[in-house]
Amino acid sequence: MKFIKDPVHGYVEVEESLLPLLDSPRVQRLRHIRQLGFSYLVYPGANHTRFEHALGAMHLSRLMCAHLGLGQEETDLATAAALLHDVGHGPFSHTTEPLMREYAGRGHDEIGPFLASGPLAGPLEGAGLNSREVAAVIGGSHALSPLVHGDLDVDRMDYLQRDAHYTGVPYGTVDASRLIKSCILDPEGMVIDENGINAAESLLIARTLMRPAVYYHHVSRIASSMLLLALQEHLEKAGAAAAAGLLSLDDAGLLQSLARSGSETAQDLAGRLSLRRLYKRAVYVGADRVNAQALQSDLSLRKMRRLGMEIAEEAGRIPADVIVDIPPVPGDIMTAVRVRLGGTTARLEDLSPLVHTLNRTRRVQWRMGIYTVPEAVSDVARAATEVLHVKRATTQDRLVVD
Repeated sequence: MKFIKDPVHGYVEVEESLLPLLDSPRVQRLRHIRQLGFSYLVYPGANHTRFEHALGAMHLSRLMCAHLGLGQEETDLATAAALLHDVGHGPFSHTTEPLMREYAGRGHDEIGPFLASGPLAGPLEGAGLNSREVAAVIGGSHALSPLVHGDLDVDRMDYLQRDAHYTGVPYGTVDASRLIKSCILDPEGMVIDENGINAAESLLIARTLMRPAVYYHHVSRIASSMLLLALQEHLEKAGAAAAAGLLSLDDAGLLQSLARSGSETAQDLAGRLSLRRLYKRAVYVGADRVNAQALQSDLSLRKMRRLGMEIAEEAGRIPADVIVDIPPVPGDIMTAVRVRLGGTTARLEDLSPLVHTLNRTRRVQWRMGIYTVPEAVSDVARAATEVLHVKRATTQDRLVVD
């Protein structure tokens, strides 16, 4: 047994059988991938990594298994899945997820090939674990998936607390201990008893408040969009086949590769990111000011790039001066969570009016951003308003945004 000191959970225990997994190159790579992408440009303390989060998720998974009374075999499977659930991430975590989906055709949790062969295969076999089962737990198709891939999973319990701790933002309060003690695993998935409703609501509130303050902060979105543009420009020169190699790098390796890119635009953007010389907001509006549904249709990096080029042409700027950022409209949260009341179960959203309020809040938080170089803000704002048919702001809109 190995003990690791963690600033969020105290001491984290790692079973001897999992130590080879912990020391494997794919897991150690997570030490060099920031948990929050470019949030460190907003919150200087946000330099924590996916490695720390993986340890925290593994720790909470072990506590959850003990509470649920799972056997050693199931416990080993769930804790290994929690430790490995993020090994599929690209550099800067979720920042490169759109590139991964568009060029590699997968998401970060689709890691079956990584587990079946390569550096992780041997340690998994040595721990008596089936790689397909571990991949199924992480991917959401296993009976134990709700522990690490669900609405009340250990992944969320850890990252909300950890992200709040390192950013200093006081919104990520989650009573993980109470929530774990309220969980019941049955054929319907993860169920909580009625005494856990408040703890579940606290997780909902934390996710909702952390979204605009941290996860979708406009500075982080601008930096992330600049990186994605740099990657697209680089791949136009290097070819789409180079995407796999870029996604296997860590944060520093990716920026170094872009700094040496055959694309001058990619080089310039990488330099700007390193020195925090970021683009500025020309347009930053909610769904009440644009046709969000139409913008979401066939949404892709290529579509956003085409819109950016159209706006740049209208503004008399070069294409690289304009970036269009259209995040997905957030869906409802906690739709699958059920609460046990005596001998029956009911949906949490039917018992808690707070769920409906928070779902509405998440939709109102959505923002489309058009970013540009500082000297072009006025011209690009005018052009983007024309091209995307942005409605004129009312006094109330301005007060809310400011």
